[in-house]
Amino acid sequence: MSQFDYIKEIAKYGLENDQERLLTVINELVEHSKKTKKVNFAIQLQSILKESMRQQSANSLTKVGSDSYQQRQDDRDLQDLILEKITSDYSLENIVADDVIMGELKHFIEEHEKIELLQNFKLPVSNKLLLHGPSGCGKTLASYIIAGELKKMMVVVNLGAIVSSKLGETSKNLSKIFRKAALEDCIVFIDEFDSLGKVRDYSQDHGEMKRVVNTILQLFDYLPQSSIVIAATNQKEMLDSALTRRFDSIIGFSLPNTEQIKNLIELTLSKSGFVLSNKREGTKIMKLCEGLSYYSIQKTLITALKRSLFKQSDKDVKSITKIDSQIWKALVIAEKKSLEINS
Repeated sequence: MSQFDYIKEIAKYGLENDQERLLTVINELVEHSKKTKKVNFAIQLQSILKESMRQQSANSLTKVGSDSYQQRQDDRDLQDLILEKITSDYSLENIVADDVIMGELKHFIEEHEKIELLQNFKLPVSNKLLLHGPSGCGKTLASYIIAGELKKMMVVVNLGAIVSSKLGETSKNLSKIFRKAALEDCIVFIDEFDSLGKVRDYSQDHGEMKRVVNTILQLFDYLPQSSIVIAATNQKEMLDSALTRRFDSIIGFSLPNTEQIKNLIELTLSKSGFVLSNKREGTKIMKLCEGLSYYSIQKTLITALKRSLFKQSDKDVKSITKIDSQIWKALVIAEKKSLEINS
C-alpha cells in the first residue's frame, strides 16, 4: 500500500473508533515509512503512538499518590521543562571539524550502533557526552548529528525552567527529565550546562548547592545505557570537577582554521546554486574570516547570497548565481567589528 492508503485507513478506523485495527495500521505505516527511508516520520509516529498508549494507561482511574497519578503530574510539569522534542536529518557530512572531533563523534555513534555487541561482552556503553568550546563552533550541531545518525528523538531541555530558587526544586526538575529519557530511550540535550554549576554561586543555601550536583551524579549513575545525555558549555572551567569526571567522553571545539573555513564555505555553497565571482577575492575574504566562529562565517555568507540575489533584476537571475564579493567582505568586516575582533 502507499502512504495515502495507510492514511485513509487510519482515518476510517479512527472515525469508527476501532482501536485495534487503528493501532495495527499505524504500526504498519511506521514499518512502511522505515522501508521508504522516511525514518524521521517513522520516529515521530512511534513517539506519538508510545505517548498515546501511556496516556491511555494513565487515564484509567487512579488514586492520589499512586505511581500512575504521579506520572500524570510529572507529564504536566514537563511541558515547561522541555523546549522541544525533535528528530534530526543531520549526518556527519553536515559538520566541518578537525580529525580529532570527527573521530570522537564517530566512536560515540559507533558504540550505540553496536550496543548489543558491547553488552554481550559486558562492556559499558558511553552515553554521557560533554561538548565545550566557544559559541558558534558546532556543539549544538554535533548533538543534532548524533540524533540524526542514531535515529533517536532528542529532548532539548529548557534550562531556565529547570533551575529554580526554591529549595530542592532544581533537583526535582532534573529527576523528571532524566526519568523521561529512561522511559523513552531518547537523547537529552542540555545547553549552557555550566548554569547548573552557577547555581552554587547564586544560592544562599550551601546545602542546596551540594544537592544539585549530587542529584546529577546520581542521575548519571542510573541512566540506562541506551539513553544519552549531551551537555554543552562555553565555560567548562565553571563545572564542578566531580561532574566533569562522570562524562564518558569530553570533546573540545575551537574556532575554525584556514582549511576548515574553506571547507565550510564549500559545504555551504555545494547545493546553493551560487559560485564565487572571483576566486582570488574569495580566498582573501576567507582569510579575513579567521577569528570568527563557524556560525558567524556561515551567517555572513548566507546573507551575502541573499543580497547578491536581490541585487539582480528578475531577468538576470539564473540557476547559477555569482556572489558579490564586496557585499560578503563588508558583512565579514561588520561581523568582526560587532564582536570586537581585530582584523
